[in-house]
Amino acid sequence: MQLNADSSTRTDQIARALLLAMLFTGPALMCFAGVRAVVGDPDLGWQLTTGQWILAHHGFPHADPFSRLAHGAPWQAYSWLFDLILVKLYGWFGLDGIVAYTAVLVTASGIAIWRLVSRLQSDFLKSALLTLGAVFCMSRMYTPRPWHFTIFFFALELDILLRYRSTGKSRTLFWLPVLFAFWANIHIQFIDGLLVLALAASEPLIVRWLRWGNQASAARPLWIAFGACILATFLNPYGVTVYRSAWTLGSQPGVLNTINEMHAMAFRTDSDFVLLFLALGAAGVLFRYRNFAPFETLLLALSAVLAFRSQRDLWMLTIVAVAILAAGIPEGASERKPLAFWTAPIIAGVSSAVLVVAAMAMHLNNAKMAELQAKSMPVQAVEVIQQRHYDGTLFNTYGWGGFLIWKLGEPVSIDGRAGLYGDEIISRSMDTWGGGPRWSSNPELKSAQVVIGPADSPLTQLLLRDPRFDLAYEDDLATVFTRHGWKPNANGSVAALHSAPIASAPEKRLQ
Repeated sequence: MQLNADSSTRTDQIARALLLAMLFTGPALMCFAGVRAVVGDPDLGWQLTTGQWILAHHGFPHADPFSRLAHGAPWQAYSWLFDLILVKLYGWFGLDGIVAYTAVLVTASGIAIWRLVSRLQSDFLKSALLTLGAVFCMSRMYTPRPWHFTIFFFALELDILLRYRSTGKSRTLFWLPVLFAFWANIHIQFIDGLLVLALAASEPLIVRWLRWGNQASAARPLWIAFGACILATFLNPYGVTVYRSAWTLGSQPGVLNTINEMHAMAFRTDSDFVLLFLALGAAGVLFRYRNFAPFETLLLALSAVLAFRSQRDLWMLTIVAVAILAAGIPEGASERKPLAFWTAPIIAGVSSAVLVVAAMAMHLNNAKMAELQAKSMPVQAVEVIQQRHYDGTLFNTYGWGGFLIWKLGEPVSIDGRAGLYGDEIISRSMDTWGGGPRWSSNPELKSAQVVIGPADSPLTQLLLRDPRFDLAYEDDLATVFTRHGWKPNANGSVAALHSAPIASAPEKRLQ
C-alpha cells in the first residue's frame, strides 16, 4: 500500500510539473505567434538608439538629441537600464535577441503571477486556470517594452504585501526598497507600485479610524518601507527629477485620444472580455467573502480606473483581479500539496525543449525577423534614402519616427516619446497625416526636404498632387517624397546621432 501511495504521489507531482511547464511556456508561445508585432514595435528604434547614445557618451541624456523639432528640449531616458539591456541583446544576437528578451520577460511574469496566485489558492487547478487567464489577458502587451519589468515587479510587490499582512513578519518588506531601486531605472511606472504601497500602508489606519474591514496589520513597518522605497527610487541618473517625467506623462490627456496603445479597451478581442469577467468576479468575491477589505477594494477600484481608461495599464487590473479571486474562491477539501523540489528540473527542461522546438518550427531566425520587420517598417524606403543620400530635413509619421532615428541617424520630426512632444504637436502630426483641413500649413511639413510615410495615408495621396513635392520612391508599404528643386548632397553621408554631442538643455521646456 505504501508503494502504491508513493507511486501515486510521484505521478501526481510529475503531472503537475508537466502542466506547469505548458503553462509557463504559454506566454512565450504567444510572443512567438505574434513575433511581427515584436520586431515591428514602433518604440524599438529610439530605445535602441538611446542605448547606443549612452554607451557612446558614457553618460545619460538630459536634453533631446534625436528630434529636429524638440532638439535640446529637456528629456530624460528614464528607462535607460532597459535601453542598455536591449542594445546589448541586439548587438549579440540581432533581432533574435529582441524576441528572446520579450519571451523571457513574459515567461518570468507568468511565473511571478503563478507564485502569487498559488500562495493564495491551494487548489492546483484553480491556480493554474487563474494564471492562464492572466497571461491571456496580457497577450496584447507582448512587445519589447520595459513594461514587462513593471508587470514582473508588481506581481512580486503584491505577493510581498499580502504575505506581510497574513504573517505580520516585517522582514518580508525588506526586499521592497531593493525592488524599487531597480524599478526606477527600468520603467517610469514604478510610480504605480509606490501608489499601491501607499494604499497598503493606509489600510491599518482605515481599519482603525473608519472601522472599515477587519484586517489590522501594523502600519509602522509599511510606512517605513514606503519611505525607504521612495529614497531607493532616487538612486537613478536623474534623482528626484524623474518624478517630473512621470508627471509630464501622466498629465497629457490628449495622448489618450491619439495614441492607439493609450486608447480605452474596445472589447473587440476575447482577452478584453476575459479581463472584464475577471474584474467582475473579483468584485463579487470581495462582496461575498472578504466583506470589502479596504486594501483589496481600493486596489481593485484604482486598477479598474487605470485599465479601462488606457489599455496599456490592463496588466494591473489583471494581476489584482486574479489575486483577489485566488484568495476569495473557496479551496478544495484536499490538503495543500506543494511541488517537490525535484520537479523544478522537469519544468525547466520541458519548457526549454518546447520553446526551442517551437522556435525552430516557426523558423524564428534573424533572416525571418528582418523579413517580418519589413512588413511593418519602411526598411526598403530607408535603404533608398541612404543610397541616394537624402539627408535633408525629414517629415515622418509618429509610428515610424523611432525606426528612422535608429536606421537613418537623422533628426526626425516626431517619434514615440509622447512626453517630449506634448499633445499639441502630436495632434498636429496626426491631423496632417490624416489629411486634415490645415495639413498644408503644418510648419514641419513646409520646412521638410524629405517626406516619408505610409503609402495608403491620406497625406500621401495629397502630396502626389502637390507641386511642392516630387515622388522619389514608392512600394507597397511606404513612399518617399523630396521637395521640388531640392538637390541631395551626393557626397554626404548620414551621421549617427548617437555619436553626436548632445545639446545643452534650454531653460524653458518645448511647448
